[in-house]
Amino acid sequence: MLVGPPEIGGRYFYDGALRGCNFQKRGTTVTGLLRHLLGQRGQARPTALYAGAAATGAVLPGWAAANPIGFDLPTAKARVWIGNESHVATHFDESSNLMVVVAGTRRVTLFPPEQVDNLYVGPLHLTIAGPPVSMVDVAKPDLDRYPRYAEAARHALHADLAPGDALYIPPIWWHAVHARGPLNVMVNHWWAEADSRSALAAMIATLRAIRDLPPAHRQAWRHWFDTMVFGDEAASMADHLPDHARGYVGPPSPERDAFLRAIDGEPPRRSS
Repeated sequence: MLVGPPEIGGRYFYDGALRGCNFQKRGTTVTGLLRHLLGQRGQARPTALYAGAAATGAVLPGWAAANPIGFDLPTAKARVWIGNESHVATHFDESSNLMVVVAGTRRVTLFPPEQVDNLYVGPLHLTIAGPPVSMVDVAKPDLDRYPRYAEAARHALHADLAPGDALYIPPIWWHAVHARGPLNVMVNHWWAEADSRSALAAMIATLRAIRDLPPAHRQAWRHWFDTMVFGDEAASMADHLPDHARGYVGPPSPERDAFLRAIDGEPPRRSS
């Protein structure tokens, strides 16, 4: 459970020094959280309370069976989010996300992935709940401090959700969530399109390995990445090799995935 003082108004974010967060984390149960929320009914300035991403199989046994979503998502597990008024900072998920509102209302503001340049991303090493977040408050953007956000706002999409409404959010789409009212409940389902490691972690590793190299070196590695990863012909770059020798760059398959997991990101040693 995230617990914040009334003055944050439900905006779970960094502290003023950008060295920590403006809330605390405490252990609780669903029953305990609901008691806290019910105990604050009618208060003009309630304590901010929020708990999320809890697998319903662990905290609400029988929920998933009683509330099927009607889609074939074998790897997705229902997760519940419960709290009062909250403003979740703009962030992205690496997996597909289907959210369903159960109680209260929510406004979701979405930005396409290419707007990352205009969202003023916060620290990658110090995050609020895992993924990096935008430093801009979408409810009260400070355009003097973050002028490029005006361009991001031009591309924003808004979805106002009531109980029973669902929203699909594609991977890497930035989204801010404003949950309104004294009690909000949402259930979501995340699922990955493939068995893969975190692309964000790979990007951070690439930043460390490549960004500060001399320009000519960076340009050479840029060509490598375009050829082997991002180019339209990347998937065929190893076609000149026999199947058993394609290793890292072979087509997706259980064998290749097992090979990559086994080496855990380390290049194999050359045979003597």
